[in-house]
This record gives sequence, structure tokens and C-alpha cells, in this order.
Amino acid sequence: MGLFKDNGVVYKPVDELDLGPNSDHVYLPANVKAPRMAGLLVKIFAWFLESRIFGTLLLHILKRNNLIHKFITNAELEEPPLYVLLHPFKDLKEQEVKCIDSDLSPPEQVQQAMNCLPYSSKNILPGLKPSFRHWTILDYSRAYTSGEITPRMVAERFIAAVHESSNPPLQMSLFINYNAEDILRQATDSTLRYERGQPISILDGIPIAIKDEIDCSPYPTTGGTKWLQKVRPCTGDAWCVKRLRLCGAILVGKTNMHELGAGTSGINPHYGATRNPYDISKIAGGSSGGSAAVVAAGLCPVSLGVDGGGSVRMPAALCGVVGLKPTFGRIPHSGVLPLNWTVGMVGVLAGTIEDAFIVYAAINGQLPSDQPISPIQPKLYFPLLNSTKSISDVKLAKYAEWFNDCSDDIRTCCSQALDKLQEHYGWKIVEVTIPEIEVMRLAHYSTIGSECSTSLSSHLEKLNPEELGWDARLGLSVYSSFSSKEYIKAQKIRNRQMQIHMKIFAQTDVIVSPTTGVTAYPIQDDALETGELDYINGAALIRYSIAGNFLGLPAVTVPVGYDKSGLPIGLQFIGRPWSEATLIHIASAMQALCMPGYKKPEVFYNLLNKD
Repeated sequence: MGLFKDNGVVYKPVDELDLGPNSDHVYLPANVKAPRMAGLLVKIFAWFLESRIFGTLLLHILKRNNLIHKFITNAELEEPPLYVLLHPFKDLKEQEVKCIDSDLSPPEQVQQAMNCLPYSSKNILPGLKPSFRHWTILDYSRAYTSGEITPRMVAERFIAAVHESSNPPLQMSLFINYNAEDILRQATDSTLRYERGQPISILDGIPIAIKDEIDCSPYPTTGGTKWLQKVRPCTGDAWCVKRLRLCGAILVGKTNMHELGAGTSGINPHYGATRNPYDISKIAGGSSGGSAAVVAAGLCPVSLGVDGGGSVRMPAALCGVVGLKPTFGRIPHSGVLPLNWTVGMVGVLAGTIEDAFIVYAAINGQLPSDQPISPIQPKLYFPLLNSTKSISDVKLAKYAEWFNDCSDDIRTCCSQALDKLQEHYGWKIVEVTIPEIEVMRLAHYSTIGSECSTSLSSHLEKLNPEELGWDARLGLSVYSSFSSKEYIKAQKIRNRQMQIHMKIFAQTDVIVSPTTGVTAYPIQDDALETGELDYINGAALIRYSIAGNFLGLPAVTVPVGYDKSGLPIGLQFIGRPWSEATLIHIASAMQALCMPGYKKPEVFYNLLNKD
């Protein structure tokens, strides 16, 4: 037994940790020991991993070499496990916000959000002119109201654009499913409402795409697979989709995603590799890559995704759009594939933070009776973005070693963006230490993997493995190897990290970091048929996302610039539980400073047909 026994870490009590800038804690970069695999190599490795003779040994070696045994399996720590993140509500005394009545209908909540916005949709600082900006929800609504264009005309242009983007030479693989007849029916109904002067809300006639992890009639919910919809039929709209439909939005189809959400590239062997509108030879990211790419390409001003491990924020950053992930429990999860119960949550992708806020307002609402609820129901606050004074004395926590663990272009760009915030608003950077970030990544991986394999176990037992993509097969083999001991140890680490982050939030308002450690990387031909496993790039992409999911914290990413190849870079702000209003304020301030430098994607469809 000694041959296979790996010594574990003995963790200090949280109260003994120094979280200040001069802490003696040593930052541990991601220790990924796994080669990139695609094509024949991933098939061979999957065969070995699935074999009874070699599989157990290979999994042991993988876990040992990637330090899971050291930091998780055999670790010793005193904290009890924390399984579900039901954050108690605390009044945060946020600046420039208003409390929203919990009994409002979705259109009424959207109107309340509109009342918080400045009249102009061009939310940039005076004297700064944008070189490019996405058409916003307000732009669409004004065009519809004036009669300059109709929802039916936009729908027709949308259908033509999706057809063009889906075929050579682009082959962007943005959608898994869309139904032209259903889209035109919705658009015709919306057009008639505008003709009568009776639009339901500002979202009436707005094209919104839905990740194929969220139920939306009349489409099946595939989860990026070829089989899941056969064993779990979609019987109606998810809670969040129902609320959008009540606002008059045109639900235009189901976007492509990494199979079962089990990857960060967005390369799906069944439905194609989602391509980045800024460079179609590059990934869009995952797993909500389709939802990010449709917004970046101008097909929709906004879309929905699901974020279980940065799956909204990562592709948003890679595609140059905004990604908002609310607090765990804020948006009801009813009608979303139960792939990861305690880390996944619905998020919003949009061309601007204002559009993300409008849709966030629409999908907020009372939790259905079948959902777990917080002991104290959280109040809903909206940010007063139309206020004449910006929020003041904001303290931004920055862990320098972690912040700088990214490409040179990202580090420089994000540092310059922070400098702009300090110079223009006088906000303060507070240097901190966040211990054991790599441990948290491994604990999150153990958690999301265990929950995914458990949620699918009854189906996988009956499934022909050939119906799975090769990368998903390999991923599920690893996921199913986690033991109950490892899952419980991971939840103990979750409790520990929650205490650490709450100590940091006692001194600061938000934690700031790049959104990803690398920009979009090339799609290689050998991955198109089998998918790929690239854990080194994957770890770099997910590096800054984990706290949002593992600790259920709200987070937002905002485009702040580009690398030397012209690929987008995002800056992320992570907030206290229930502090979405403050995050939206901060994101709006950051966007106003960066919008003049925004660049038009290589592939962009101008559905409003304006110069």
C-alpha cells in the first residue's frame, strides 16, 4: 500500500493565515501534467482509461501527478464540509441603488431597470467617441418604435445571417438548433404589437439566443450531445426563458456548447467547433461558446448561458463581450440541465453591461417551490446607472502574483485598465494574498466532475459509449473516478475558501483579476472529429473563474482591450454575495473608459442595417 500512498497537505486553520500583501504564502501556479490530446491519441487514451486493467492505474497516476492526492484526497483540514451555497442575505449598504418590489412581473422589472439607465444608450465618457459598438436593446426598441425597421425584418435578416455563418467558408457552428418558422411567428406577433403601439416591454422583438443546456420550446435540450434529449425530453420553457418570453423577446434558438459542458474550448465533435468572430481560426471558448459568439457577431444583442466553471465569463472574454454571472441562487435553475447542482448557474452574455442588466432584471424572480431557497430571501437591488454621481471609495482587492499569472499582453492590458479606473474615479487598489488558489481549482474540478458523472450515471450505464464524443468519454472517465472521500474533502476546502474570501471582502468591495490567462487559441484540425483535451490551455482559461462557481459569488467580465493579434481581453470583477448592483456599477464605469477602443469583429452582422 505504501507504493500507492501519497502524503497529503496539513492545512493551517484559516485564522492563522496572513491575507496581507506581505504574506509568506507561496503562490502555486497550475501544475498540469497532461499532454494535449485529440484525434487518434485521444481515442487510444480513452480506450486505456476505460479498460479494467489499465484504467485504475492510469487514473491514480493522473491524480497523483496533478496533485489531487496531495491537496485533496489525503489532505488534513479542520473545516467541516460546505455542500450548498445558500448565502444568507445581508444588507450591503450599496451605493446608488434602489430596492425592487419582489411582486413585480418580468415586464415591470424590466421597466424598473430601464428607469435606472441614462437615456442615451451610448454610455461612454464625454469627449470619447467609440470606434465600434454593438447595437443595443435600446437601439432595437427605438428602431421598432419609429417604424424604421420591424421585428419581422430583423428576424428575416437573422435567419439569412445564421445560414451564411453556418456554411462554407465560415462554418462557425453557432447554433445546434434554430427554427425559422418559429422565429418568424414570434417576430410577426411582435411586429403587430408595435404596429398597435402596444409592445410588452423594451425586450419586445429583441432576438435572444439560449444555450442548449436550458429548456426552450420548441427545441430539444441536447446539452451538446446526440443522445441526452432522448432520455430527458424538454417539456417546456425553463424559468428564466419563461420570463423572457413574457417580456416579448424573440427566442431564436439553441446555441452550440461544449459537449455536456465538459470543456473550455467550445469544440463539439457532433455540432462543430464554435468559431470566434474576431478570428474564425480561433476558439470561442466554452462551454457557452455559441452564446458568446452570437453576441459578438451581432446576431443577438444578448444571450443566455450557464456558468459552472467560468462557462459564461471565459467565452465572453475571448469573444469581446460582457458576461454576468449572478450569485448562486439568484436566478432559479428550474429547467436547466442538472449537470452540476452546486456550482452551475444561469448567466447573461451581452454586447454592453446595460443590456446584460436589462436581461438580468427580466430573469430575476421568485424561486419555484421545487428549488432550494436561502433561509432569508435576498432583496433585489438595481444600480442607478443614470445617477449624476458615480459610486465612490471603491476598494479593489488585487492578488498580484495571481493577477500576473497570464500572458504578457493580458497582464499589460488589464493593468492599464485598472490604472484608468484609479485615475478617473479615484478608486483604491488593495494588495492582498488569496492562499491556495490552485487547491481551490482542484477542489472545484473534483466537485463539478463528481456532480456531472453522478447526475448522468443512470443514463451512462445504458448508453453506447460511441454516442459520446471522445473527449467527453475521456472526461467522464476521470469524473467518475472521484470518490466520496474526495468529494467531501473538496467541500471542506470550499468552506475554507469561503472563510478566506469573506475575510478579504471585509476589507474590500470586489476582487479584480484578468478573466482568462490566455486569449483565444487556434482550432486544430485533429480536434474537429474527436474534440480535444488540452488541460494546459484549459487551466489557463479557467484560472480566474473558480471562486465565482465554487463559492457561488457574483462576477462580471468586461472587454478592456486586445492582444497583439487583435484578440479580445476581459477584466473580471468578483463581488460579495448578492452584490450584483455594485458589480454592474463597476462594470459600467470600466466599459465607459474602454468603449472608445472597441474594435469590430472580423465577422459581424448588422441586423439594423445602419452605417
